[in-house]
Amino acid sequence: MDVLIGGAGLGGLSAALSLHAAGIEVRVVDAARELRMLGVGINILPHATRELVELGLADELVATGIPTTELIYHDRFGSRICGEPRGLAAGYRWPQYSIHRGELQLMLLHAVRRRLGADAVRTGLAVEAFECSDARVSVELRDRRTGRLVVESADVLVGADGINSAVRGQLHPDEGPAIWNGIHLWRGVTETEPFLDGRTMILSGADPVVVAYPVSRSAEQRGRSVVNWGVGARLGRPTHAPLGDWHYLGGLNDVLPHVADRCFDWLDVPALVRATPTIWEYPMVDRNPLPHWGTGRVSLLGDAAHPMYPFGSNGGTQAIIDGRVLAWELAHADDPVAGLAAYQDARRERMNALVLANRRGGPERVLHLVEQRAPNGFTRIEDVMTNDELDSIALRYRRTAGFDADTLNTAPSWNVVKD
Repeated sequence: MDVLIGGAGLGGLSAALSLHAAGIEVRVVDAARELRMLGVGINILPHATRELVELGLADELVATGIPTTELIYHDRFGSRICGEPRGLAAGYRWPQYSIHRGELQLMLLHAVRRRLGADAVRTGLAVEAFECSDARVSVELRDRRTGRLVVESADVLVGADGINSAVRGQLHPDEGPAIWNGIHLWRGVTETEPFLDGRTMILSGADPVVVAYPVSRSAEQRGRSVVNWGVGARLGRPTHAPLGDWHYLGGLNDVLPHVADRCFDWLDVPALVRATPTIWEYPMVDRNPLPHWGTGRVSLLGDAAHPMYPFGSNGGTQAIIDGRVLAWELAHADDPVAGLAAYQDARRERMNALVLANRRGGPERVLHLVEQRAPNGFTRIEDVMTNDELDSIALRYRRTAGFDADTLNTAPSWNVVKD
């Protein structure tokens, strides 16, 4: 069996490593002419950390990311609503890592090229179309350097080409554009002094919401903190930022008014934003859950299969898990078609439920409830929400996303043991 993956993001590269470990031939193409360290911070939850550790990347993760100790919810005035221990502190056998997305992607890329060969990932090749037969799938690739059309064939095509996936577009031609929920995001990464214990993720307020967390182990070793921050505000109309484009440059004066009141004893958010060298902006978008991810020898993975609003830190995590499950099912199936069907059966319904859960606000729904009930702040959170309410929101989401500690710690491995 040989697999062609369209897209060298977190999901596509994790799938490549997993397929190779399972003894399946795999190659990856990506539309970017060069894979560079782009983007901002990302959280990899314990169920994805487990998979990266099983792929042999434990040392790289320790050297690169921050093992998050706690997630704290605050209202817009900085008052603490509640806190959740994370990763090892929450009883998981694996940490939650806060890490720069670009560093994680390059970590995976280097691992793929070391193990599969320098030519295993080819850049500047965009998937445009495919055609299936009983025996193979023929894939049309556009060489973005020359404009030339390149045709390749494989036993399996996996579309890991993001929220505006060409593979998804051919499978579901009437779907239309990504869906904006009215919230606009600004994000950046800034080096600063550590806040709180230097390993805490905070969320403040509901509209706008502010998120901040450290992402760099090397900065921590220097006594500093590289902080990923994000601001999400509900707007009456969209800006010029295109839907699904994560690389649109934003303006300082556009975001500063939304955080003018977020200056706390432990974190000065306006100063953090002003010190940021590059600000990105984009509308918060997802797509409707799909009735199927593929047909025959073609399927989808990651944001191409289940793009979701960035609540609960689950987008990159679930893409990594997709890649692991894909390799397991293809390795254990009688033929590629059966393997892709089993992969879809294992993942699609759960991911559809997670997309819908994130539309309801994910665990961050706590912030909206507090703001509705105490718009002018509070003295005692017990007067606003009960502990049972707070705990049930977090637990219900963990179960939907498949990472409550007891279940994850005892779940069987997705590693394929070759004969």
